[in-house]
Amino acid sequence: MATDFLRLSLSSRPSLCYTYATKLHYNGVRFSFRRRRAGRCLRNSTLTVVNSLETRTLSTESPFEAPKRRGDSTVLLDVSGMMCGGCVARVKSVLSSDERVDSAVVNMLTETAAVKLKAEVVAESEEIMTNAAESLAMKLTECGFEAKRRASGLGVAENVNKWKDMVKKKEEFLVKSRNRVAFAWTLVALCCGSHATHILHSIGIHVAHGSFWELLHNSYVKGGFALVALFGPGGDLLFDGLRALKKGTPNMNSLVGFGSIAAFLISAVSLLNPGLEWDASFFDEPVMLLGFVLLGRSLEERARIRASSDMNELLSLISTQSRLVITSSESDPSADSVLCSDAICVEVPTDDIRVGDSVLVFPGETIPIDGKVLAGRSVVDESMLTGESLPVFKEQGFTVSSGTINWDGPLRIEASSTGSNSTISKIARMVEEAQGHEAPIQRLADAIAGPFVYSVMTLSAATFAFWYYIGSHIFPDVLLNDIAGPDGNPLVLSLKLSVDVLVVSCPCALGLATPTAILVGTSLGAKQGLLIRGGDVLERLSSIDYVALDKTGTLTKGKPAVSSVASFDYEESEILKIAAAVEKTATHPIAKAIVNEAESLNINIPVTRRQLSEPGFGTVAEVDGRLVAVGSLYWVNERFQRRTHITDLTRLEHAVKHQLSNGKSPINYSNTVVYVGCEGEGIIGAIAISDNLRHDAESTVSRLQLKGIKTLLLSGDREEAVASIAKTVGIDKENINSSLTPQQKLDVISTLQSEGHRVAMVGDGINDAPSLAQADVGIALQIEAQENAASSAASIILLGNKLSQVGEALDLAQATMAKVYQNLSWAVAYNVVAIPVAAGVLLPHYDIAMTPSLSGGLMALSSIFVVTNSLLLQLHGFEKKRRQT
Repeated sequence: MATDFLRLSLSSRPSLCYTYATKLHYNGVRFSFRRRRAGRCLRNSTLTVVNSLETRTLSTESPFEAPKRRGDSTVLLDVSGMMCGGCVARVKSVLSSDERVDSAVVNMLTETAAVKLKAEVVAESEEIMTNAAESLAMKLTECGFEAKRRASGLGVAENVNKWKDMVKKKEEFLVKSRNRVAFAWTLVALCCGSHATHILHSIGIHVAHGSFWELLHNSYVKGGFALVALFGPGGDLLFDGLRALKKGTPNMNSLVGFGSIAAFLISAVSLLNPGLEWDASFFDEPVMLLGFVLLGRSLEERARIRASSDMNELLSLISTQSRLVITSSESDPSADSVLCSDAICVEVPTDDIRVGDSVLVFPGETIPIDGKVLAGRSVVDESMLTGESLPVFKEQGFTVSSGTINWDGPLRIEASSTGSNSTISKIARMVEEAQGHEAPIQRLADAIAGPFVYSVMTLSAATFAFWYYIGSHIFPDVLLNDIAGPDGNPLVLSLKLSVDVLVVSCPCALGLATPTAILVGTSLGAKQGLLIRGGDVLERLSSIDYVALDKTGTLTKGKPAVSSVASFDYEESEILKIAAAVEKTATHPIAKAIVNEAESLNINIPVTRRQLSEPGFGTVAEVDGRLVAVGSLYWVNERFQRRTHITDLTRLEHAVKHQLSNGKSPINYSNTVVYVGCEGEGIIGAIAISDNLRHDAESTVSRLQLKGIKTLLLSGDREEAVASIAKTVGIDKENINSSLTPQQKLDVISTLQSEGHRVAMVGDGINDAPSLAQADVGIALQIEAQENAASSAASIILLGNKLSQVGEALDLAQATMAKVYQNLSWAVAYNVVAIPVAAGVLLPHYDIAMTPSLSGGLMALSSIFVVTNSLLLQLHGFEKKRRQT
């Protein structure tokens, strides 16, 4: 072999190119690499091949590596004190106004702010980034929203305990809230008891006589009840609202508190200064107002906790403790017995488990880590992962995932992941991150909620001024309404209507409309085996009009097997031997099929010296001193200077097809042919690979088409194989694209997007990663719970590895966004109707007016409606379970 080197220059464009520094000779035979077509492989990278493909990498950046997460430049802040959409808008405004912040997302339900810092801040140092996060947290705290940076890199136990602590605090707050409600409504009963006696007397029931009832009629006693209500059960609400108002960030509590104080002060002044002749003593109004508001808040908090119940259920599947099995050095760790006689079991934190450790799991226990069964037989409930209710049989050699439940017998498992990197931990972490990603429609709600409180306060002042100075003179009959008091006082009328406007308005409903639905939707998706990366993904998926599907591993099962081998001069075993050597370390399903076939025939697979893969085309490596290429016909044929004649290639293809197993129907199988070429000889053989069609492929395509969604088939396989599959599943000829490179798949999607279409891409392999990243929504099937480039680039991961989950994800997205639109429509319509009615629009002509207490009740019901409507989304999950049974 010549010692001159062959340089492979990979340009910054997404293509793989081969050029020469010198000619290469091997045993007198000249060998040549020539590029046939572009292929998306490596970017900004150069490989230098020395002494027969001995590589050294000058740059290792690759588009197929997991994309950098937002966490690289994003800090998470735990923010408390947010009560409504106005609070969310204020927090977002404070963060965004900082020159170091690029963007910010705030979630009121999870009490989280995700702040993306500018690149120059991140580039300086970790210390600068930490200081920036602490500075932002301090700013929020000074504005009345207590904040602190969330600790990163926590283990399993810390993450679970953190979430449990948050849930515990919410439950403690709920208990405290119930006590406040009980106290407040006791005061309501005492303060309004006199009204009840009047009602009873009017219908002829003469009860409730005596000094006690006379005492309840006393205005000073009612004033005392109102004072107790303001500083007792309503104290926290009142002071929070005043603090927010003082700091220039008024919230819902500010409106309620301002209205309650105004009603109390006017009543107190009227009572203590009878000479003013206001006759405006209505102490029962602030008492009833606070009673309704506190009741609504309690019911709303209870609904919020229920909305996060799916997340709590998910976290309950994370086992913080594991049973580590330690055996002596003399023992065989792969022995069939579940537990050796000299083994020791030790209870350790799951965070302490390392890859390769043995873990014992008893029946009824949750499997704490991902791994492979070393010994034991059992059935495992994988419903949390796949959505399938039936348990799955497991024995030696089978893989298991963390969070699944062992039902039948003990299992000894070899760990393949650490606790914090296990499947269930990743699911919980990604679901929590997803709930912090706002849907674009949330920006509309935030834009309205931001100035909402100031607008309402202005309207309230305008209402008072109008009715006191103008309205009561233009429409004198309005003073006959009960809201004006027994003497028809315009001051009482004006004050009550202005308080009505303050109290009836509800920015809470606007703030809760989107995040509650997203919270329920993403958590429900995780329970169904759909890992959705954010609310923005749900919004994009709900409007998809094209779905592009890969063939191998997507429409087919992705578990192909060798069906026939043909060659000009070599034995079948020799072709399999050198092909398996080249594909030994490849991860593509076709490569695995070739290796598995060689191993099943006990063929001794030789060691290769380096390998080079071009996704979508094939792999080349040195085997026993000769360069061998395995891949598509044209790619392999053009790797070598000596080309095989076209008539020989046609004859080889016919031969391999003729040898296909007779029992396989083309309707249920996809047949792919890969070619084997050797240095100095050209193409020397062909291997036919058959892959079963997924049982749900046809029904999924039909389901999408019934929804009005067009389906495309994008494949790197030859046209004949692709057309056969497309015809079987029902995809039209004009929507078939075959022999595509990864770059060409991406171009097809880009073209559709440029025409205004919303495209989802469904794939499973490294060659699908560019398309998944380019599509509006990338959907990856996760095979055997393994994370790869496809799942890293995708917006949605189908944990159940079932194509039918594409339809389920689409249904969930549409159902979730329907709830979002319903919530927003209700929130906007409620305020548009309620505020004018509260301001007295119907009073002159229809004699209809609200009281402050009624306004408070309506405001509370508005928020409860939004949260309850979002909870109805859980019926989507029940309906799915019903269909399965």
